Amino acid sequence: MTQLTITPKKVTGTVTVPPSKSMAHRAVICASLAEGRSVIQNIQLSDDMIATIEGMRGFGAVIEHVDNQLIVEGCGPKVSRVTSEIDCNESGSTLRFLVPLATLFEGPTHFTGRGKLGQRPLDTYQDMFKRQSLRYETGQSEQLDLTVEGRLSPGTYEMRGDISSQFITGMLMTLPLLDDDSTIKITTHLESIGYIDLTLSVLAEFGIEIQHDAHYRTFRIKGNQRYQARNHTVEGDYSQAAFWLTAKQLGNDIKVEGLKRDSLQGDREIVSMLEQLTTTEHERTIDGAQVPDIIPTLALAAALTRGKTKLINLERLRIKESDRLMATQKELAALGANIQVVGDQLHIEGVESLKGGADVWSHKDHRMAMMLAMASTVCEAPIQLKDPTCVKKSYPNFWEVFQEVGGDIHERNMG
Repeated sequence: MTQLTITPKKVTGTVTVPPSKSMAHRAVICASLAEGRSVIQNIQLSDDMIATIEGMRGFGAVIEHVDNQLIVEGCGPKVSRVTSEIDCNESGSTLRFLVPLATLFEGPTHFTGRGKLGQRPLDTYQDMFKRQSLRYETGQSEQLDLTVEGRLSPGTYEMRGDISSQFITGMLMTLPLLDDDSTIKITTHLESIGYIDLTLSVLAEFGIEIQHDAHYRTFRIKGNQRYQARNHTVEGDYSQAAFWLTAKQLGNDIKVEGLKRDSLQGDREIVSMLEQLTTTEHERTIDGAQVPDIIPTLALAAALTRGKTKLINLERLRIKESDRLMATQKELAALGANIQVVGDQLHIEGVESLKGGADVWSHKDHRMAMMLAMASTVCEAPIQLKDPTCVKKSYPNFWEVFQEVGGDIHERNMG
């Protein structure tokens, strides 16, 4: 176990944000399913990305990492996998994208993982496999231990849109490769539409055609399609930029570079949400349903904004790498914030400053660790952060960048 002591200090300088993990997952999968060579530029090997790369290697793609790019020789239409064992580590994207793709192969596929991955919802796929009499077996422990076998049939799929858009993305990637047309009908309100837009844009770039209605309720997918090899550059990640943009709002002299202004990333809403905090007086309500990943850092900004803020529709925060709803409240309160959990909401009353001087925990959640790093810059006394290395999941050089712009950290190994 590692603990960091972070001494309050303003950070100053220019930060180039890492590439979008969401877009990189999609690009790697599409390139791996294409026939021929693709080059994916601006890649960072976070733990989640390594899981997807290794998964697609297991499916037969040849992937070489050179500098900050991947050279991908796709497995094409005649897929021939290398292994039936897929280790997803803690990556929900890897798991939910690759489960339906595994049905393209003969024989069983065994998915393993770590952390809370085995506790995150998979009922959407379990029900789907059961309806088609396909094999879907789970182990008895809380760790991910899932075996699937059998080929999905083309047809009409009814799917919930309020659990995770990752299930829909997995099916949008798989159904075009089946031998007839399919339809996906969304049976509930669709959350995280921005992530579906990302999926559709990358699929289109790699030659896959999918039609949908104006309200994203019905997706029509032609069968017998083929992925086309392409060169692709991954844009900067608004999810990671959110921490630095929050630091800037809190008075740090930080310039953020590498973002695409017209990005389809849903988390680009951090820009307008931070603005709303400063332009709306006394009391404000912000809906977090579409952007669960940026809520911890938005809560930090709200905690130091005069007036009351309600962050609503946060139920999905409970099924992330940690229960981010409770974790955000607990750790910010420990630093001196006035914040409560009310149902699926966070109610925050702004304070003048954070006292710090407390032991806090990342909950082994990368986004909690980075939020607490930014909180330290506006604390009155040092904080001690337990389990900071979880940032490797999405932003492996975060602590190096934090130090480069003036962050004051001292590591202690707790044994």
